[in-house]
Amino acid sequence: MLYSLLKLPARIAFYIWCRHIIIKNKKWLKADGPLLIAANHPNSFLDAILLSSIMKQPVRSLARGDAFTNKFYNKLLRSLNMFPVYRLSEGAEHLEQNYSTFDECLEVFKKNGVVLIFSEGKCINEWSLRPLKKGTARLAMQAWEQHIPLKVIPLGFNYSSFTSFGKNIILNFGEVITSDTFPGLDRDSYGTKIQRFNAALKAQLEQLVIHIKPVNKELVSQAFEVKVPAFKKIALAIPAAIGYIIHAPLYIPIQKFAHRKFGKIDHYDSVVTGLIMLLYPFYMMLFAAAASFIFPPHWRLLTFLIMPFCAWSYVQLKKQV
Repeated sequence: MLYSLLKLPARIAFYIWCRHIIIKNKKWLKADGPLLIAANHPNSFLDAILLSSIMKQPVRSLARGDAFTNKFYNKLLRSLNMFPVYRLSEGAEHLEQNYSTFDECLEVFKKNGVVLIFSEGKCINEWSLRPLKKGTARLAMQAWEQHIPLKVIPLGFNYSSFTSFGKNIILNFGEVITSDTFPGLDRDSYGTKIQRFNAALKAQLEQLVIHIKPVNKELVSQAFEVKVPAFKKIALAIPAAIGYIIHAPLYIPIQKFAHRKFGKIDHYDSVVTGLIMLLYPFYMMLFAAAASFIFPPHWRLLTFLIMPFCAWSYVQLKKQV
């Protein structure tokens, strides 16, 4: 229920918070299952929220297991269609719980559902592909062994920035991988099956993930920057200035809080975005109440249109990289 309630607001928020979301192979946004989306993982829980907000079907996402240890968070995350997956670094005693998570994923596949898995296993803010773990291959093999006609789709998440809003995002969907991709798979040893799968997945993700050294701002600009037409700059100049003025009291404190609490680590961007999505409706209501003392009360409804438009206008014109 919570997942369904938040899906539309999250989608709207992304299109305000981000300048451009460019998607290659959009057909997969409406694809039927059983479908396993195998992705890189550059931006913490923002990756899962973004994909979940734009996919037609509900998406079940695998998330780091230590976030589920608290009963309240466990219930909350599961209501957001997230399943726990544990790494050795989170305690060997938890690893057996991954079997239950994979069983839940298989049940999703049997109902023609969609699961998102981060094949690198860990989030790091960088423009590169890290070595793939075995979890994606194991889940796919289990599904095929149970004669589930699972399709695996590689996905590359690419962000122009990991520390600022108004980013450009490029989502590159690859080509489908099925059991037919690997002739003679049933005769291979288990280890060979994993190696063959990971080799095929890596070959695609290498092409879908943008590779740039962090210090090379020129290449970042070439990869992500989108030219803004002159007429757009002129038309949005005033609402953009208004957008900066009225949103700074919300954004700047959140940014400072996140930086002080977490530093600019791999979860910084997701924390800032999550807090803004959570607090923005209340900020608009507060702003509307304040505006009613200056303008006629019935004008306050316009606040809920003007504020997002002005925020969007500023995002469209601010520095991209």
